[in-house]
Amino acid sequence: MLDSKNSIPPALLRLLFRSRAALAGAAMLALLSPILVISTLFDVVGGIENPYFSLLTYLVLGPLAGIALILIGAGALRARTKGEIGSYSYELFKEQLTIPERYGRIRRLGYTAVFLVSSFLLFLGVVVYSGHRYTDSVQFCGTFCHSVMAPEFAAYQNSPHSRVGCFACHIGKKAGGLARARFTGLKQLYATMSGTYPRPLPTPLSNLRPTRRMCEECHPPGSAYASKIRVIDSFLPDARNTRVQTAMIMKIGSGGRRPHGIHWHASGRHQIFYEAAAPGRRRITRVVLKDGAGNSTIFSRPGGRTQGTGTAGRAMDCIDCHNRPAHAFLPPGQALDRKLLNGQIPAGLPFIKREALAAITRSYPDNRTAMEGIARQLRRWYLAHPDPAASRKDLVEQAVRGAQQAYAENVFPEMGISWETYPDFLGHRNGGGCFRCHDGSFRSASGKTISNRCDLCHILLSGGQTTKTIPERLEDAVDRESGRGTGQGPS
Repeated sequence: MLDSKNSIPPALLRLLFRSRAALAGAAMLALLSPILVISTLFDVVGGIENPYFSLLTYLVLGPLAGIALILIGAGALRARTKGEIGSYSYELFKEQLTIPERYGRIRRLGYTAVFLVSSFLLFLGVVVYSGHRYTDSVQFCGTFCHSVMAPEFAAYQNSPHSRVGCFACHIGKKAGGLARARFTGLKQLYATMSGTYPRPLPTPLSNLRPTRRMCEECHPPGSAYASKIRVIDSFLPDARNTRVQTAMIMKIGSGGRRPHGIHWHASGRHQIFYEAAAPGRRRITRVVLKDGAGNSTIFSRPGGRTQGTGTAGRAMDCIDCHNRPAHAFLPPGQALDRKLLNGQIPAGLPFIKREALAAITRSYPDNRTAMEGIARQLRRWYLAHPDPAASRKDLVEQAVRGAQQAYAENVFPEMGISWETYPDFLGHRNGGGCFRCHDGSFRSASGKTISNRCDLCHILLSGGQTTKTIPERLEDAVDRESGRGTGQGPS
């Protein structure tokens, strides 16, 4: 018969205390467990909104608790004295269970062990799931690597997709995307810690890039889109900061059964391939249109090659036009127009559009210098022009804050990002975007061209008008366009 000294709990304790590694692991686990449990509960119920709290909980405390368990297990396996091996033998448990007065104790010990192990596994599952959820959150992507991701995070917060998580577009739901994201994340973490990341970050991304399939989970290509009116507000750089409106009917169209309008490009009835002169895809050199029957028409610029296969280059998808759907950086004039429109910059301050534009387009070595330079230049100019409206210090200070914010949301000198670093291809500002193909220079061997007609995509109702002409022109424009074709293909 075994005495109490050789019963199971004391044997386990002796095994634990005879191994330094196991003892260290037990001490760590005893210290970390209550902190980890309380922190996880606070995070799950939403008691603390600080993103670094989740970082500490799941990326520091969680792994440390795992290391503690490994130390306990490794220490127990290494402490193999003769007596300790016997204390774990089948004969020991058998003998303990044959003693009537100890049977109940062993059973209670078994139930307790099952309960503790089950509870621990449940808690471990909560920690692992919560940690996985946190590493896929916008807060983790935007704030953990703050110096690297600050520009993209700022642009994301001002985008139409600001309520769509990074995971939905950059990773997706499949296991392959998740595994690729974790592998890429480790490389990015190393680059961030070592300071070897490029400045600015190159685009388009070679991995973790949104695809057409991801876009179509929310934007099905077969949906019938009607045309819609778009009004663009802007302000002139004159004394009154005159507000003007450009109104147009946008032919959104569809890529479904009857392809038409702008989304003709996304039709499943044909495919478009293209080649670009550089990785940034700002200059397209060759376009291939393959119809449903498999026939290819090759378009190129003057002097380019119009022969070859019909599948060369990249297949056009949503991201080739919507290249910055959630991370758009605005040009300086448009950034100021938004601030003037929503009142962050007072439009009643004379020449503020002109002066703010001059202040924010100067070259600054860092953000702090930029904030100081913008404020100094605007205050100095309005101090030298004692106009009744310009002399109002509250308006000047409001304008300073608005101009600084317009700069801070779009320019990041520390990351090498200027106003022109990341162009938006949705449109044709500064000859880019649509004009990469629709500039009238692409021609096929048979003489066909890629049309550059403006009315393929939109109908101009008013351009730079200071009076309300939209209702007056809308009916005439619709009548004029009724019956006119809406195809997007080459002429």
